[in-house]
Amino acid sequence: MTISVRKLSALALLGAVLVGCDGGAAEPPAAAPPAKPTTTNTKPPRPTKPAAPAAGHQAAPKAPPTLAPGPNGLTRVYTHRAGAPEKVVALTFDADMTADQGPRAARGEHFDNPQLIATLRRLKVDATVFMTGRWAEEYPDQARSIGNDPRFEIANHSYSHYAFATPCYGLPTVAAPDMASDVQRAFDAFRDAGATHVVPYFRFPGGCYDDDALRALTPLGVTAVQWDVVSGDAFAKDPDAVADQVLEGVKPGSLVVMHCTRSAAPATEQAIRRIVPELRAKGYRFVKVSALMSR
Repeated sequence: MTISVRKLSALALLGAVLVGCDGGAAEPPAAAPPAKPTTTNTKPPRPTKPAAPAAGHQAAPKAPPTLAPGPNGLTRVYTHRAGAPEKVVALTFDADMTADQGPRAARGEHFDNPQLIATLRRLKVDATVFMTGRWAEEYPDQARSIGNDPRFEIANHSYSHYAFATPCYGLPTVAAPDMASDVQRAFDAFRDAGATHVVPYFRFPGGCYDDDALRALTPLGVTAVQWDVVSGDAFAKDPDAVADQVLEGVKPGSLVVMHCTRSAAPATEQAIRRIVPELRAKGYRFVKVSALMSR
């Protein structure tokens, strides 16, 4: 059955968060206003004559930009590149799996989407995958492959995919004292899988957060990353409706939320086949979140 764009838009908030297939609801728009990136890794003064690397040595890779803590030391929230002077867009994909969904995976439910990753590679699209630690544990080979591919970077979507604020669409809740350790546990899972392109960005499960959650993450030095374009791909069956919603919402500097979970976002890969060439025809380039924040 075809889902109209109007109906999909009305359900966009319901469809943007995945809780596997357990009645997931949508990731709401970010509550915090977009912040202008203030990179914490300041550049040193430019030398008169740049020194060449010593023989046999390569320059260290540049650290991904982050936002300095805001008022009261709270973790800052980034939603898009405001006033971007060029047509760039960041496609992001949430690889969702909650801490208690192992039995469902054992019965054959697919929380991964290797065909989507293959299509992004074939189309030469740079992207950021917000991955839960539980997903990385379930699919370590895929986590390692994604996390070692220069086209991709892995960002943190928590270990458990439990809520960091309540109410949050029925998700179980992480207690405030356990929030930082839940996020760190996900970073540990990426490391254990062998992923190397891991960035210090975090997306709240369900898009739900409050000042207590932002304060709990401050010691980790991460930047919270939300979005300004909801794709509506979660639970959608019509890839054209998903593509229409993305194409209508994207503007220079946009950050799009989509999903990398076959069982609960089955239309995403087909939608990407249309989204990418049509945005390119409009002059857009695809960048990772770290590149969007660097511009």
